[in-house]
Amino acid sequence: MSDIERQVADVVERLVEDGAERGVQVAVYRHGEQVVDVVAGEADAGRAVTPDTLFHVTSTGKGATSTVVHALVEDGVLHYDLPIVEVWPEFGVNGKDRATLRDALTHSAGVPAVPVDTTAADLCDWDRMCSLIAGATPWWEPGTRTGYHPQTYGFLVGEIVRRATGKTISTVLRERVASPLGVGRELFFGVPDDDLGRVARHEDAADLAITPEMAASMAETVPFFRVLDGWTAAPLGALPDAAFCNRRDVLTADIPAGGVMTARAIARMYAALLGPVDGVRLLSPSRLREVTTVAASGTDAVIGFPARRGLGFDIGFQGALDSPTLFGMAGSSGTAAYADPATGVVVAVAKNRVTAGDYATFGAVSGVVAANL
Repeated sequence: MSDIERQVADVVERLVEDGAERGVQVAVYRHGEQVVDVVAGEADAGRAVTPDTLFHVTSTGKGATSTVVHALVEDGVLHYDLPIVEVWPEFGVNGKDRATLRDALTHSAGVPAVPVDTTAADLCDWDRMCSLIAGATPWWEPGTRTGYHPQTYGFLVGEIVRRATGKTISTVLRERVASPLGVGRELFFGVPDDDLGRVARHEDAADLAITPEMAASMAETVPFFRVLDGWTAAPLGALPDAAFCNRRDVLTADIPAGGVMTARAIARMYAALLGPVDGVRLLSPSRLREVTTVAASGTDAVIGFPARRGLGFDIGFQGALDSPTLFGMAGSSGTAAYADPATGVVVAVAKNRVTAGDYATFGAVSGVVAANL
């Protein structure tokens, strides 16, 4: 074990011992080589976390969703200024006819919401969700604002992929990204039945629960919880708490606003965006620069905080890895994966204690990485 691996292991083992975490994976790449592969704690009662344990990572999976699109752009199948209606005509109603793939990738398409009574089971129904999104009235004119699309992002991007290729986004992820990188059994949207036994069981942190009363109070200042004509960005019946992450139908369905994966798989993917990994490079240097340049910024129209977005990734991160060139995605459960073209470093954390936007574990790990690489 290298010195940096030992230091990262000490951090995550202490977090597990203190009860802050239940089970954790950490993977770090630098210039295409894995330099940290650390695990700690339990995947479930009596079952230790291993490097190939799968975790539901909520929005951290959006990084894989975006990568599928970029690979298809690299192949000439898609282009960023493609009008969505060219491949998905039904989407063009109610003022959405000029929305482009670029708008979808920058969370600028104006369709962040789902019906307020949307359930987890509804999210497992691909055709139903795509039909709802296609028929939606946008919250703003597409392309004029950026506002986080919590669940709709995956269906919006995924249906564009399906219409353009005739394949599900899971199929393209496997064929174009996961299998070439040797992580075909570690990088999923929907998990095959044969691999369900490898998925960690999630648990909620003690202070996680959001009641309807809390949501109503937060809606006064955070549009994320606001109901507009029966639609909201955060229906309580589909919030990604531990119960959501543990559902068999959720784990096996294509819901590419999130994903199910190992830390080393998502880290390997980001490393192959930066440069070659065992001979596999997902993007050209020029495409990488285009993807990681800020394309939309300002106050987020849904979550109410400042946003800096490239094409499918958040840009920059407040913490030890803070850098204007850092890009990646974090999940509401406290997972995260980020890469920095300036340093060639990738850091990914997967875990099974759902901590509702608390990234203390990622922060602690990235502090060690920043000090050593």
